[in-house]
This record gives sequence, structure tokens and C-alpha cells, in this order.
Amino acid sequence: MAGQTDSRSLTRHRLVEQVYGAIFSEITEGRLPPNTRLIQDELADAYGVSRQPVQQALLLLRNHGIVRDAPRRGLVVAPLEASFVRNLYEVRGVLEGLTSRLAAERNAARAGREGPALVAAGREAVRDGSVAQLIAADIAFHRFLGEIAENPIIVETAAPHFNHLQRIMGEVLREDEAMPHRIWEEHAAILEAVAAGEAEAADRLSRQHIARAATIFVDRLRAQETASAEEASRRRVRR
Repeated sequence: MAGQTDSRSLTRHRLVEQVYGAIFSEITEGRLPPNTRLIQDELADAYGVSRQPVQQALLLLRNHGIVRDAPRRGLVVAPLEASFVRNLYEVRGVLEGLTSRLAAERNAARAGREGPALVAAGREAVRDGSVAQLIAADIAFHRFLGEIAENPIIVETAAPHFNHLQRIMGEVLREDEAMPHRIWEEHAAILEAVAAGEAEAADRLSRQHIARAATIFVDRLRAQETASAEEASRRRVRR
């Protein structure tokens, strides 16, 4: 009996993880835009599951800040806020710079052996045009640098914000056709510096890489927030 209970519990846990991943992917890839209402029955039907794993997955997404409560609407996809993205990328820039510096100091030869395949995979994802593949390739590249930096505390520091970073990547990659090409040109330059053991250059290029992406997206979010505020003000005046 105990074994059956454990098995059922594990199955439920995996089902919740699968539903969580499915909803998160739809948010990241833009099929569930910000402020979209998330109705449990509709999601359960779409994924072919009962309401319980959907409910649990939504609660986890709320706890992680990906969805939020909205008055009289239940749960909706949380908007990305310009101030949050700016703050997050300021920290990410420092961490990525340090990661690349340490990778160059500690594992330049390994970067030269294994890194080119990751860049090639990223460029292939650019040609395919799949946002999901682009995000996966980006994650693989940065995880590789984190691994060869040999400092697990950096990874642990970034981990709580990883879902937000994936979501931001999805937004950036979808909205700017030139961005994926620039990203992988910058990744190739970072890898070249790491593989050459040029720690200072690797640090600088990584910080610049993150800062450029942040500037583009933060400016876009601020423009959206301004437009939304102006529209809300016009609606109040009409009333």
C-alpha cells in the first residue's frame, strides 16, 4: 500500500510539473499574453487533465510571480514591469561578467573544445526561427559558462529568477527579428575571449551583452506602460 501511495504521489507531482511547464511555455512564447485570464476548466480541457493539477500548477506559477491575482478576474498572466526587468538585468550583468571571467581563468581550453558546438546550435536555432529552440540554446550556452566557471554560488544566486529571465528572453526574441542574430554574434565573441583566456575581455563583453538586451527591452516596456497609463486616463475622462 505504501508503495502504491508513493507511486500515485509521484505521478501527481510529475503531472503538475508537466502542466506548469505547458502553461509557462505558452506564456514565454506569447500564446498567453500579459493580463490573459487563466481559467482552470479551459486549461484542464486543453491539456487533457483534471482541474487539480492545473490548480496546483497555477498556484506554483503565482508563487513564482509568473501569474497574479486580479480583482474579479481570478488569476491572470502577470505583466512584465520595466523597473523589475531593469533591476534584474543589472544583477544579471554583474553575474554574467563574473561567470565569463572565471570561465576564462579556469577552463579556457574546455571552452575552446566544447563551446563552438553550442554557438553552432544557437545559430541553427536562429535559422529555424523557433523561439523555444532559441531560448533552449541560450540557456545551454550560459549554463555551460556557469559550469566551467566552477562557482556554484553564482548559479544558486541566479536560480530563483530563472523563470523570469526565460520569459524576458522570449519577449525580446519575439519582438525584434534582428535580435537573435546579434545575440549569437555576441555569444561567439564572448566564447572567443573565454577560450583565449582573456578574462577581462570576457567580463566586459558579457556585461555589454546583457546591458544591450536590457536597454532594448526596458525602453519597450516603458513605452508600453506610458501608453497604457494614457489610455486609462482617457477612459476616466470619458466617464
